[in-house]
Amino acid sequence: MRLHCLVLPVCLAALSAGGTISDTGTFSTPEDTFLVSITLTSPGNITLQTYGFGGGTNAASTLIAPGGFDPFVGLFQGTGATALFLDGTADNLSNYGSEPSACPPAGLVTIGSVAGQCGDVRLTFTGLAAGTYTVLLSDADYVPNAVYETTGHLGDGFSDLTTGSLPFQTCYDASDCNTDSANWALDITTTGSAASAPEPASFGLAGTGLALAVGFSRRFRSILSRGAAARRIARPSPSSAVL
Repeated sequence: MRLHCLVLPVCLAALSAGGTISDTGTFSTPEDTFLVSITLTSPGNITLQTYGFGGGTNAASTLIAPGGFDPFVGLFQGTGATALFLDGTADNLSNYGSEPSACPPAGLVTIGSVAGQCGDVRLTFTGLAAGTYTVLLSDADYVPNAVYETTGHLGDGFSDLTTGSLPFQTCYDASDCNTDSANWALDITTTGSAASAPEPASFGLAGTGLALAVGFSRRFRSILSRGAAARRIARPSPSSAVL
């Protein structure tokens, strides 16, 4: 498992006065993750927007090509293994926004023979207290166990439904699939005063995962629903919403 951390000075400067940082990358395996910590020096909001699956133009005015994997994106309060899970989603979780309204400004794609499908994520967390938060991006089939726990933490491991190797794949059903690239793109927007820093990778994120009852290891569009009892709902403070 490889942990990708954001260290670009230009991004530090962009967030110091609030604003948006745009980052892109390519995973080596479906078990890679991208982590970055965001420190709000005053109360504010954080919005997370991906573009890698459906493509679009990010906040840096860079045209992102469609065809990447559909991601999981989440926010934790704090840093390291004890960071507390606040909320997160992916297109194979039951708290994902209704398609296709979940996608804009990212684009829609055809999955197999089914057009107009969304796989990108937009999450807005409002009313956050001053403090440090950790953003996580991973494959939608590599979801932190914290999602399914009443009180979950970043160090609780991952539920791994990937094969552990390339290629990425997204399916509408078992016979209607796309082969995805390993590319991802994420915009992080803050309000108020903020700064970013790389998230230390010294704590263990590997876990045994959950024994999920699925008959096919790839995600099924609008079919895999794990239910309210099996997923994390947004905490009342700080508040969050799936747009």
